[in-house]
Amino acid sequence: MNNEEKRFNREEEDEDEESGRGREAWERTYADERSWESLQEDESGLLRPIDNKTLSHAQYRRRLRTATAARVQKGLIRYLYIIIDFSRAAAEMDYKPSRMVVVAKQVEAFVREFFDQNPLSQIGLVILKDGVAQCLTDLGGSPEAHIKALMGKLGTSGDASLQNGLDLVCDLLNQIPSYGHREVLILYSALSTCDPGDILETIQKCKASKIRCSVIGLSAELYICKHLCQETGGMYYVALDEPHLKELVLEHAPPPPAIAEFAVANLIKMGFPQRAAEGVISICSCHKEAKVGGGYTCPRCKARVCELPTECCICGLTLVSSPHLARSYHHLFPIRPFDDVSPSLLKDIHKLPKNCFGCQQSLLNPGNLPGLQVACPNCKHHFCLDCDIYIHESLHNCPGCESLRNSKSISDMIE
Repeated sequence: MNNEEKRFNREEEDEDEESGRGREAWERTYADERSWESLQEDESGLLRPIDNKTLSHAQYRRRLRTATAARVQKGLIRYLYIIIDFSRAAAEMDYKPSRMVVVAKQVEAFVREFFDQNPLSQIGLVILKDGVAQCLTDLGGSPEAHIKALMGKLGTSGDASLQNGLDLVCDLLNQIPSYGHREVLILYSALSTCDPGDILETIQKCKASKIRCSVIGLSAELYICKHLCQETGGMYYVALDEPHLKELVLEHAPPPPAIAEFAVANLIKMGFPQRAAEGVISICSCHKEAKVGGGYTCPRCKARVCELPTECCICGLTLVSSPHLARSYHHLFPIRPFDDVSPSLLKDIHKLPKNCFGCQQSLLNPGNLPGLQVACPNCKHHFCLDCDIYIHESLHNCPGCESLRNSKSISDMIE
């Protein structure tokens, strides 16, 4: 009887393997992602349709409330090194198609978002492989240069050395001006670190240099990563899947609270260079070669630089443009989060506006039922969910408040 059961079980396993090989590609994709686990039930036990738009808006609202919970001083001039683990652990395929590809994709999105929110800041890239740390790009303000260098160096091999990476970025960040906020973001795939010395001494060196280190793990939680973040005031999280990894990485785009010793007001000398004339041949100070047209001229030493913001290679003056300062202003005075319209008001359709004040699209669902909407706590105008995200993440001004301010100024002029 036992032999018959074993044979029966073996036949079932063979059938399962054959059925798995016989699946179409799209069937295997859904089987791997296990999308049925995200289904939800209502009170009566029926399946509830998944509203991805509402879910993403809820996540955004949580991030917004966390960011604006307290008015604290933030570091607007940031010098950030991203340490990426390209050891053999990054070749694991628990993230599709591999950890390395997913991490490179998220770093590309983060670099663009970082410079959009921090136009006065700079980024550098460091990769870990074969037990050593390699500086892929120096600190700079060009997102395209960082992305091009990263995509040209994709490949995994050897072990990761967390200590070598920290030693390298610590030496590089010690050279930046005292007013700059020094940060390190580590994307770590390995479950161990192969170090040449005592990593605890390196962590204390980073702490003494006021370098804020944060780690995002792609495997299990590691004590040494947690200890590093606790000592330097950073954050440590372990990603559950690719959407969670994207959310964790983008949380580091807005400026973090300033360290107490850096929160002292400083006067920083900056230059506002003029755009060079087209067709003029000049020597580029950053690339050490002749270039035709374009670029910017340092107002102090008249040297030519290719892009802004940067530091003049000749005189050391920080070069920025006025739009960079204007785009950094909203971090100091952020817009208050809009209030969710209460369900009691949604029941009374006559008291609610029918259109969004921002995009003028209808706020009513099919059947003339009011949909989800938010209201500005100052001007009381109602907005749809898309406008809520656009106003807080891109526009940084409430259209309702601005229209009231303009109408008051016009009435004052008439009087």
